[in-house]
Amino acid sequence: MFDCIAGYHLNPWTCGIAKFNTLLARHMSLPVVGIGSSEINQYGTPLLSMKISEFSPEDARALDTWAAGHQGGYELFLHAFEGTALEQRLIAAASRVYIGNRELAARLAPLRPDAVEAFCPGTLLNPQRFQRTELSVFTFGMAHKIRVPLYRRLYDLLEATGQTYSVYVSTALHENTSFDGSFVVRFEELQAIFSNIYFMGYLSDTAVFNHLVDCTFLAAFFEKGLRANNTSVNAAMECGCAVITNLDEHSPRGLVHMKNIIDINECDRLPGDEQAAAIGRAAREIAHADYGWDQLVAQLRPGVRV
Repeated sequence: MFDCIAGYHLNPWTCGIAKFNTLLARHMSLPVVGIGSSEINQYGTPLLSMKISEFSPEDARALDTWAAGHQGGYELFLHAFEGTALEQRLIAAASRVYIGNRELAARLAPLRPDAVEAFCPGTLLNPQRFQRTELSVFTFGMAHKIRVPLYRRLYDLLEATGQTYSVYVSTALHENTSFDGSFVVRFEELQAIFSNIYFMGYLSDTAVFNHLVDCTFLAAFFEKGLRANNTSVNAAMECGCAVITNLDEHSPRGLVHMKNIIDINECDRLPGDEQAAAIGRAAREIAHADYGWDQLVAQLRPGVRV
């Protein structure tokens, strides 16, 4: 019987097979290790749960070498099968082979008539219902820019209200980037701070708009302070959302704490519903009057009516 789950990609935030492996390991009380890692050698019979097409050429060659030295010393769960020579060698050398669906089982029958036709249950890592709360905080932006210390300050302010609250986190990604380990660590830190926190993943503009319209506050924190070219905060202000952020001397002109913005560093209490709504209305006014598309076009092309 296998004594660990071995996968190629290990981040369940970004890979479906990694999610499957994480949940399988959770249900079987087994560790998850990386294929090709030194850790795999600590176990007698790993279950390799994988899809070979995900491997880089270098890692595929390393796996081929490893499997040749572990004939009969591992089990295999295939999520796909392309019929490559490497796959055939892996299948032949495995002590037992599991296949994710009936079609794959039929294709592998000539190679491994003893292959076990299996399946993959649902892979919802966090099947949570949204809890209805009195306050809701929405935060969205680039995944690598989560400033955890300021969220701890936000926690103190939310707790001081005496009201129930939820935090909704959405993230965007720069091109050619992914939800890497640093983001996972940061989000887990946020989970340790807030009891009702929900990861929303990458949302469409329509979904973001609806969250901005419905939430009590938008939270957005920066390394130094808010800048006039931060489109996330500008979008929230255009929607009339009360924004909690951090300001400095280089933040946009005209923003005033508790008038049209909430500066986390100046705030000793969060505004009530009526004051938050007033801040949101004032934010919408300055966003449209000073920081809207018409104003930018007029600045770029003086004299042109917009």
